[in-house]
Parts: sequence; structure tokens; C-alpha cells
Amino acid sequence: MKQEGNPIAMLTAYDYPTAMLVDASGIDAILVGDSLGNVVLGYDSTVPVTMEDIIHHLKAVSRGAKRAMVVGDMPFLSYHISREESVRNAGRLLQEGMAQAVKLEGGSEVAETIRAITAAGIPVMGHLGLTPQSVHQLGGFRVQGKDGDGARRLIEDAKKIEEAGVFAIVLECIPQQLAKVITAEVSVPTIGIGAGVGCDGQVLVINDILGMYSEFTPKFVKQYVRLKEQIVQACSAYKDEVKNKKFPGPENSFNMAEEEMKKIY
Repeated sequence: MKQEGNPIAMLTAYDYPTAMLVDASGIDAILVGDSLGNVVLGYDSTVPVTMEDIIHHLKAVSRGAKRAMVVGDMPFLSYHISREESVRNAGRLLQEGMAQAVKLEGGSEVAETIRAITAAGIPVMGHLGLTPQSVHQLGGFRVQGKDGDGARRLIEDAKKIEEAGVFAIVLECIPQQLAKVITAEVSVPTIGIGAGVGCDGQVLVINDILGMYSEFTPKFVKQYVRLKEQIVQACSAYKDEVKNKKFPGPENSFNMAEEEMKKIY
């Protein structure tokens, strides 16, 4: 798709019904991201997400997606302790979670880990720029690579992890000019999130494009619908009808023959 200039459309999903809907839309790839910590489990970062959390949601998404490629995030500390443990955890996402590939964050410091995982026959997607698992080390959710030194490091990191064997690289929250340079410098597809239109594809969190939250919307997000208001309105209407005994109505209820009712007494 990169060679053909055919942009890659990727979205996250975290459960079976959402995966079915995303898959039916024709989306190319589905990411079961550790972003589930924020948008599904209610954490304030991705750090608390465990292997068990990812596998649980991967299983559901993999059952719902029939055509889109499913990629599973490797959570915090699942690929940092040792190469052996990293390969084992990556394998679990494929074997137990039924993913087709894994994604992990980092540049040259994880190159050898990427090499070990790909050597085991497991496709790896890289992730550079704003890496949420390292948010505390980065000093918060900030755009990365804005100066010359930072930009050069990201270009070098992209080349290092490409050489280590990644099949694609997510570029998160970096200047669009830098993303365009990296996209031209590597032969594998780049998938942008807050990295401009010059990437080979884009990924967003499904909850964001559906407008499930209104408290905070990142600059790089576009809401294609605002479901939060519609869901709250639907729940409120249901509550009112229950309180006023308008629901369930006759059309929502089952009946028993009168002669059968007489047998009760």
C-alpha cells in the first residue's frame, strides 16, 4: 500500500461488537491499544494495563474482525525485562489473543528486542514520538521532535527499528514536516496520529472519532459524530419512561391466555 500510494486507515477497537462494526466499514487494520487503559478501564495513563488486560480485549476483537489486520499492543514492562520474556509475551498476544501482529514503543533502545521477536516469526509494528508508556519520563503529553536534535534522534530511531525488522511505524505527536521526512527515509509504512497528512496512513482511537468524551479532545482528533450526547439522551429518556411507567408498553410485553391464568388460582 505504501508503494502504491494507497493510504492505510487504522482504528482502535476494544470489544467484539465494535470490532465487527469497524471491520464492516472497510478499515484496513485494527489496533487493540493499551489506550484501553484510558478509554475503557478509566486509568489516567496506559501504564497500569497488563498482559491479561490486552489479551482479554484482543480475544474479543479478533472474534469480531474477519478481514482487517488485528494488532495487539505490548503493555508496559512486557518487553523490558529480558529478550526471552519479550518474545514469550509477544507470542501470547498471537497465540492467546489471536492477533496477527504486535506493537511496541521505543527506538534504538528496543531494536534488539524487535529483532528477537521478529526472529521468532512475530510481526512487529514500531511506535515513535510521543510514547504514552513513557509519558512520565517525557514530562507529560507533549509534541516530540520539535527541535533539530530531537528530530534527528527520531529519524535515526526510525531507521534503527526498520533495520531491526518492524513492518510499520506509528508516529505520534510529532511535527508534520518531520513525519514527512521519516516517511521518505524508511521503506516501511508510517502510521500517523497527530503527525500530519504526509504519513502513509492514519490511526485514531475509536472513542475519540465517535465523540464519546467531551472533557478533553486532543488537537489531532476529529469527531465524526458526537455519540456522548445521544447516549445520555437515550438513557435519560429510558429512565423517564421507567419512572412514569411508560416502559415497558404492551408492545414490549408478553401475554398469557386467560384460560391459562385461571389455572394459577
